[in-house]
Amino acid sequence: MKKFTVSEVLPHVLAVLVFLAVTVTFFSPVFFDNKVLNQGDITQFMWGSKELRDFRAATGEEGLWASTMFSGMPAYLVNLDWSDGVVVGIKKVLSLFLPHPVCNIFLAFICYYILLLVFRIRPYLAIAGALAFGLSSYMIIGLGAGHNARVGAIAFMPLVMAGIRLAFINKRILGMGVTAAGLSLQLRENHVQITYYLMIIVGVYGVVELIYAYREKRLNEFFKTLGVLSISAVIAAGTFFGPLWAITEYSQYSTRGKSELVTSSINTIGSGLPKSYAFEFSNGIVEPITALIPNFYGGSSFNYFINDQQSKSYQALVNAGDQKTANELARYSSSYWGDQPLSAPYYAGAIIVFLFALGCLTAKKKFVIWLVPVTAIAIMLSWGANFETLNFFLFDHLPGYNKFRSVTFVMVILFFCLPLLGMLGLEHLLKVGLNKELKRKLLIAFGSTGLVCLLLFLFAGLLSFSGPYDSELPVWFVKALHEDRMTLFRSDALRSFGFILAIFVLLYFDVPKKISLFGFFAFLIIGILIDEVVVDKRYFSEDKYLRKRDNARFTPWPVDETILRDKGYYRVFNLTDFYEANTSQFHNSLGGYNGVRLKRYQELYDSCIGREGEQLITAAQQGRIDFKSLGVLNMLNAKYFIYGQEATSIIPNPEPNGVAWFAKEVLAVNSPNDELTRTGEVETKDVAVVDVTKFKLKNTSLIADSLASITLSDHKPYWLKYESQSTQDGLIVFSEIYYPKGWHAMIDGNEVPIVRADYVLRALEVPAGNHVIEFKFEPKPYLVGDKITMASSWVLLVLLLGSLGWTWKKQ
Repeated sequence: MKKFTVSEVLPHVLAVLVFLAVTVTFFSPVFFDNKVLNQGDITQFMWGSKELRDFRAATGEEGLWASTMFSGMPAYLVNLDWSDGVVVGIKKVLSLFLPHPVCNIFLAFICYYILLLVFRIRPYLAIAGALAFGLSSYMIIGLGAGHNARVGAIAFMPLVMAGIRLAFINKRILGMGVTAAGLSLQLRENHVQITYYLMIIVGVYGVVELIYAYREKRLNEFFKTLGVLSISAVIAAGTFFGPLWAITEYSQYSTRGKSELVTSSINTIGSGLPKSYAFEFSNGIVEPITALIPNFYGGSSFNYFINDQQSKSYQALVNAGDQKTANELARYSSSYWGDQPLSAPYYAGAIIVFLFALGCLTAKKKFVIWLVPVTAIAIMLSWGANFETLNFFLFDHLPGYNKFRSVTFVMVILFFCLPLLGMLGLEHLLKVGLNKELKRKLLIAFGSTGLVCLLLFLFAGLLSFSGPYDSELPVWFVKALHEDRMTLFRSDALRSFGFILAIFVLLYFDVPKKISLFGFFAFLIIGILIDEVVVDKRYFSEDKYLRKRDNARFTPWPVDETILRDKGYYRVFNLTDFYEANTSQFHNSLGGYNGVRLKRYQELYDSCIGREGEQLITAAQQGRIDFKSLGVLNMLNAKYFIYGQEATSIIPNPEPNGVAWFAKEVLAVNSPNDELTRTGEVETKDVAVVDVTKFKLKNTSLIADSLASITLSDHKPYWLKYESQSTQDGLIVFSEIYYPKGWHAMIDGNEVPIVRADYVLRALEVPAGNHVIEFKFEPKPYLVGDKITMASSWVLLVLLLGSLGWTWKKQ
């Protein structure tokens, strides 16, 4: 067994200490001031998942069904704990038990460091590359926005690639264990879009390896390696089997799935997302240059010159002489002048971009023909709607691609590739030593990056700096706005030039060999830290933190307290904002905050709920509300409408249909379109609209029983119990959302089929008499899939420990 020397171990210990120090320092308020990150998406998540978390804490059970959002939806993408404690434990150990979510940045450092070591980059260069990856503004902006799953999934991408690379350099056993662990950790973050992009990186790498194996007559070895990695993939998929089954099943009924409507004015037809929604955020053709010059397009769209008293825009507004005009123009003082509705620049670091250009010229050809095309693919995909020819074709034909929104997220591929090829190129230069040919390549790399920055600085006046709304603004204000934008642009262009020039000079004059190699490494690491951290702090300042007690509002507003006096079972409609989870903290809400809602419910909102909400607001302003006309809101059991925080900001609804009701008439329709249209037209308390092409009723001629009754006697998130009484056979409509998978209905203990009525609700045919009716959500993805997840997680642990032990023993 090999004995490792201090000199071999020390760089790795130092690397971990550096990563730890950078993480603690960058997020110092978390570690020293008892603060937490102020993440909007996470706050919404905490609000929306409160019912499920409270239920788990009180009973030890999983709620499975989120009844407080969008009138009810599966809890798969809201809050659900799976039996993957082994994978969770591996993550905690690897992150040294640092607090979530800042541990994801530390994990990004560690995993990328491992990747670079596997590609035979010396440790001190690997430290620099890992810091560049973890501190890219792509990661920091994502963390600030609350995209913890996205950042976590990105952090484990390098570990997956490291395992695959190990397998291909004849370390198959270790590669199998590392790949399985990395992919399990990556999948558990549950961000399919990032996993999709990882598969693009891996896929192109596999093609390159296949080509080289064919040329070198090593196809046998290639397929052996592929077989080993397939085992890793199967085990990793097993650890994620339950969630993957649940997500796959749910997606076809969600806004990512195919609409059943034949025609639609709400752009939801076809499988996947509408193009207008999926490509809403698309990079401009030259916008990826923000990886080199962060303020190329002015920086963040939330950066307003009105907040800078030294800016020309501020001075112009102060001197306008018209306070009203100044106030109106202030909201147009954004420094960002690109086309995206919201944007923050993804900055990779000027030094890293320069090294990437160098790597294109000096790294092994095998790595160049893998990483450069992948980088180019990422840039073209990020153009989205600005490169329709390619991206609309892929959206329509590439499997699964039409499920994703925010195509700029694909830039993660760029930020994965830049440090890797950069460090590969630099490693080659340091190993071979400077010569005439390498000097020429250094000059080319400097010219394509540093000189470009200098030229942009010198000739910035040739650019327009004109935003999409500038033509509508006064000329005097636009002039000031453009001057401010040009100042930002030139400042960052010169800044990037300075960083590139410094590294170029050190390399061109062979300072690492002539003076101090370790000194060069230190300079490179410090340079990358200063370069990226200064930019990161523009978008991650002190206002990103809150005291722990202020992290989320878990105390009700006066309007909530008023409603909570009613101990019944009902829903609340927030008229001010449908897509928020604040209301879901305390009430069963018609709205909610989740990017993957049930498609039928979204279509009902677009065609009926939103319209009735607008009608209600108009009627309230006029002082005459006809509550009976709100058929859809009534069938959803919306008993209270709120429009503010005060106790008086509430409109009680005297006409909700209640938890359930006996229909007096069945209106049979023959298509989803008719079902949706007629649901918005009928008196829902009396008429049940049923698509008879999908659901066969035994009796469509109902005899009304004026004394019939049904009450909700008990309930949990996944279970509801009713008691009904009627002298006639009838059809009961329940104000609960119909979901075709997992829900079972029992009448007096005997299972009966569930009918869908009124486009989104459940209904049951119930015989005359007194009955106990129960609904129970028993989804197979959880009941069966979770057991597979747990078993696979233990197999993973055995494989990981076994592969590490085998490798250690062999060495």
